[in-house]
Amino acid sequence: MNSVLPSRGLLRHRDLALFLGGRFISAMAVQMQNVAVGWLVYDLTRDPLALGLVGLASFLPAIALALVTGHVADRADRRSIIVACYVLTTLTALGLLACAWLRAPVWVIYLLVLVFGLGRAFANPAGQALLPGLVPPGELGGAIAWGSSVWQTATIIGPAVGGVLYVLGETAVFAAAAACFALTTLLFARIRHRSGSTASGKADWATLLAGIRFIRSRPAIFGAISLDLFAVLLGGATALLPIYARDILQVGPTGLGLLRSAPAAGALGMALYLVWRPIRQRAGARMFQAVALFGLATIAFGLSRDFLLSLACLVVLGAADMVSVVIRQTLVQGETPDGMRGRVSAVNAVFIGASNELGEFESGAVAALIGTVPAVVVGGAGTLLVAALWAHWFPDLRRRDRLVN
Repeated sequence: MNSVLPSRGLLRHRDLALFLGGRFISAMAVQMQNVAVGWLVYDLTRDPLALGLVGLASFLPAIALALVTGHVADRADRRSIIVACYVLTTLTALGLLACAWLRAPVWVIYLLVLVFGLGRAFANPAGQALLPGLVPPGELGGAIAWGSSVWQTATIIGPAVGGVLYVLGETAVFAAAAACFALTTLLFARIRHRSGSTASGKADWATLLAGIRFIRSRPAIFGAISLDLFAVLLGGATALLPIYARDILQVGPTGLGLLRSAPAAGALGMALYLVWRPIRQRAGARMFQAVALFGLATIAFGLSRDFLLSLACLVVLGAADMVSVVIRQTLVQGETPDGMRGRVSAVNAVFIGASNELGEFESGAVAALIGTVPAVVVGGAGTLLVAALWAHWFPDLRRRDRLVN
């Protein structure tokens, strides 16, 4: 793995600059909207399970359409797919604005989150597959570093901005998110690069399942993706942050925004460190160490009653997760042919969505059964158990030295 600094010279590529601008603004809008939806749903229900259902509604389209979204990204114009998806997300944000204004029933919010997830299910693999065509092959590493940096920066700023705007009311947050999604649509529409279809043949089951077969045939890739899936699925406490902000730490919506920003702050710091000091050896062992640290930080956060300590735990948690993310993405991108990139990206997106959105549902459901703090602590312990089991079941990943052979 070469050390690639995100050079500003890359921004001379007009299409890449538009892509990165859209990625930053949309990621910030998603985080702002997540803060508002979480606080609004918990304010309406005071039920941890209701928070978990938000994550489930967001994730269902990604898993239900995983085979289709990847195939579409490999056959159709990727820029057009992204533009259509962001038109849909803009309309969804406006719908959430109406829900907040009218105090609509919570099931309407779930429905809109489901539609929002539908747009993201198609946009994510198309966006990942579009990026390599925006720069010369020799500059792809720098473009990926830029994409990761702007996304992490947006996930730090977005929740904090959302928490501050919530002081003006939830309608202010949803209105700002809708405006951001509309601007994102315009930025992507101005990209000149148009990708033709790269996959050929009809969309039969063999073609649709090609991404799954490819991942399954690479033990190190399959182990890395599934390890990240189950570790974050069990250890993720994001869905329960509104409860911590309101009832346990008592810091209000502004504090909720800071809590949601903390993991991204840790992830960005680690991402920048890995740019300067890339993982050159013992990559597999480092991934297992990072997952174990993620579990320990989750347990510490669950037990904390001090706001600053809780923030610190979340920063460590995010930094550890970034190590896992870098290793997983490098393995996937480094060993996937361009013609399959959309389908493999779609499958990878399902695993990521399962670990995040489905993890939110798991956290909410367990919290409804045994309580919020026990649910977070048990989830962190489960992450430690997963790390130990995967180290035994996937020796190829554990012994992996270099990320790119």
